[in-house]
Amino acid sequence: MAWVKIPAEHHPVFLAALPRDRRISTIQMFGGIAARANGYMFGGLFARSAIVRLSASDQRAALTLDGAAPFDPMGNGRVMKDTIALPESVMEEPAELGDWLARAFAFITTLPPKKKAPPKATSGKTTPRSGAKAKAQASRAKPALRSGATRSGATTKPKASPENSPRRRGRRNPLAALAVASGTRQPGAHARKRSGDST
Repeated sequence: MAWVKIPAEHHPVFLAALPRDRRISTIQMFGGIAARANGYMFGGLFARSAIVRLSASDQRAALTLDGAAPFDPMGNGRVMKDTIALPESVMEEPAELGDWLARAFAFITTLPPKKKAPPKATSGKTTPRSGAKAKAQASRAKPALRSGATRSGATTKPKASPENSPRRRGRRNPLAALAVASGTRQPGAHARKRSGDST
């Protein structure tokens, strides 16, 4: 079935032909108007005509009309269940259109009410972070290392300063060595003086 724009003048004709029942609501569909009740669409505008959802016996009666056919909206052989596309001439006969819409409304009221699908529940699980983001956050979460500590928990000895190095402590004062060599100072004199020994 070829797609044809719905004439704007068909909108008021369709609305006027609907049964007067508070259970009926209208929605936008196929670029026109469709009527719903009991959770089902039972009639609407399509191309230059109207479609109705009918019982099996009413479907057979509708198909005897010249120009009526099972409703195939895409024209690919996949027809909509229980739905008949009425001939274009029905839009010029408001009483006839109203009769078919009344039959369609009576049919869908015999069907069990269609319940709305409940909203999908979320699992509450968070999506795993990507590897790069997880590593970056893990590195920020680690505490700063203390001075002299390694990541394994062991501590390292502080580096010896040049003044405290063994090589520095063992090196003789060149002035003291010169005094000893010239005879003005005896070796070990400073040590004896500190310990209280007399020469």
